[in-house]
Amino acid sequence: MRTLSTPSPALIFPQNSHSFQNGRGSSTSSSSITGETVAMVHSPPPTRLTHPLIQLASKHQKEQANIDRLPDHSMIQIFSFLPTNQLCRCARVCRRWYNLAWDPRLWRTICLTGETINVDRALKVLTRRLCQDTPNVCLMLETVIVSGCRRLTDRGLYTIAQCCPELRKLEVSGCYNISNEAVFDVVSLCPNLEHLDVSGCSKVTCISLTREASIKLSPLHGKQISIRYLDMTDCFVLEDEGLHTIAAHCTQLTHLYLRRCVRITDEGLRYLMIYCTSIKELSVSDCRFVSDFGMREIAKLESRLRYLSIAHCGRITDVGIRYIAKYCSKLRYLNARGCEGITDHGVEYLAKNCTKLKSLDIGKCPLVSDTGLEFLALNCFNLKRLSLKSCESITGQGLQIVAANCFDLQMLNVQDCDVSVDALRFVKRHCKRCIIEHTNPAFF
Repeated sequence: MRTLSTPSPALIFPQNSHSFQNGRGSSTSSSSITGETVAMVHSPPPTRLTHPLIQLASKHQKEQANIDRLPDHSMIQIFSFLPTNQLCRCARVCRRWYNLAWDPRLWRTICLTGETINVDRALKVLTRRLCQDTPNVCLMLETVIVSGCRRLTDRGLYTIAQCCPELRKLEVSGCYNISNEAVFDVVSLCPNLEHLDVSGCSKVTCISLTREASIKLSPLHGKQISIRYLDMTDCFVLEDEGLHTIAAHCTQLTHLYLRRCVRITDEGLRYLMIYCTSIKELSVSDCRFVSDFGMREIAKLESRLRYLSIAHCGRITDVGIRYIAKYCSKLRYLNARGCEGITDHGVEYLAKNCTKLKSLDIGKCPLVSDTGLEFLALNCFNLKRLSLKSCESITGQGLQIVAANCFDLQMLNVQDCDVSVDALRFVKRHCKRCIIEHTNPAFF
């Protein structure tokens, strides 16, 4: 039997708040019991039935409604198809519906948003309410998304770490009040955690196990964390030493995003490549200390690397691009916007070696001209997205060569480029599905 001591919603956030949402929007419904359903915490309805529809039915108390004859498992299946707001209303009909609406199978995901919500209190109430059959443990909860909740503190993460041993996905982006210690607790007590997003958490400088967890692990197990997806965008304090620790503990990483981690250098990337050899997607955008030597380290990923973002890394030149092109032949996505040291020679080497390239951003590379575009057009026939924004040396002739060879082009950005209307029309005529972003008022 569920405990009926759950606090009122007013203790967590103001009335009429929509901070608890369905993972796919409050207007959508769950497709199965494994769907994502998140709702406000309601107090149990009174024993006396007060719902208008129920009042009408109460006149015939001797006759049981047809829906009440359904077994619990059928009711839960029906509830799994309801959107969040309807599920909340169902929880207020009667005690039986209240208990069924809080069945843990309907709550695999908790999603909280909003700057004013008392997140720590909300997480405590929710986890306590979901610990029905297993006291103090939420075995069904797998995803917690707390984005932009600035009032989240270490106390809230401690609650998650202690109550959610089956947690697989945690997003706390923009919650800048959390610290390393709380993150350590989560990764130590949630061994199945695979997806971690701490972007914008400026106090987080490392990802590691707690000392107690490390001591308990056997030598055969090592000090490994099962995280595969890690987003540390805007973790400004992260340094090479912290990245070294992350790499040593998170050897299974496949997706790593270090955007605007401005203290990372080539040395940190060297540590990363020693331990994390399975990385498929890597972003070091706006890491101004990363240079061609860092590209040499990244090239050690070889054919495993599919996505690379080095935008605004001003120290990267054709030399770094040659390293990537030579060893990472299966690269699909490259963002090199703002790397002003890249020229037509770098683009040529990239086009000839990474022929399966689908997306390329070389905007704000003033040394790339129509010659580089010609190499792209003659080698990368599968190109779907191309950004040339603010490329001063690009003309309509280069665009026409691309359009004549890359028929699958779907997006072309030529904003602030000196291209004629005729060239844009040529692109539109040959690449019918292409969306052109431009600043030419004569073309529409």
